[in-house]
Amino acid sequence: MHLLRVDRNPMMGPVTGPSATIACFGCGAVVPDIDGPTHAYIPSAPGCWQLFGEVLAAEFSDPARWPVHQLTVDTYAVQHPSTDRRGRQSVALHLMGLCLQLEHDLPARGIPPLRAAHLARHRDGGFPELVPHLVGYPHTVTDVVGAACPYTHRARVRRWAESTWEAWGPHHGQVREWALRDLRAPADVPDP
Repeated sequence: MHLLRVDRNPMMGPVTGPSATIACFGCGAVVPDIDGPTHAYIPSAPGCWQLFGEVLAAEFSDPARWPVHQLTVDTYAVQHPSTDRRGRQSVALHLMGLCLQLEHDLPARGIPPLRAAHLARHRDGGFPELVPHLVGYPHTVTDVVGAACPYTHRARVRRWAESTWEAWGPHHGQVREWALRDLRAPADVPDP
C-alpha cells in the first residue's frame, strides 16, 4: 500500500510535523499523516480512520445525528474496499445498504436482517470482487467531520452517500438484484 505524502502546500508553504497530510489510499481524501490504528479489512490511512471515528462519536453522542449513522458506515466502508474475502463481503453488503436506503428509503433498522439473509445465501459461494470506477471520491469523510449542527451533519452524510453510490454505478445492476431479492424474500434463509 502506498501513501502519497504531501510535502508542500502551495498556499501555505512547506508542511512538516503534526500538520503534514497524506492522501488516503482508500478514498483519496487529504487527511492528517499520523500513526495509529486502522481496520482489519477496511483499508485506509490512519488519519482517515481517525476522522471516521470522530464522525461516529458525533453520531453516537447526539440523537439528532443518529438517523444517518447507517449511511455513514456504509459509505465509509465502500470508499475503502479490499479484495480479500472479508473485504469483498463488506463491500457487497455495504453497497446493498446504500442501495436500499437511497433508492428504496428502507429505514436503517431494516438493513441488518437483510444483511444476515444475504450472508446466509452466499455463505458457500462467496462474493465477487466489485471495484469502483474511480480512486478519489468527490465527497469523503472530511466533508462530514466537524459539521456544526445536526442538520448540516445529516445533509453532508446524505450528499457523501449519494456521490459514493453513484461512483459504484457499474455495479448497480448486481447490487440491486441482490438487494431486491433479499427485500422480497428475507424469510427463505437457509438454517445455519
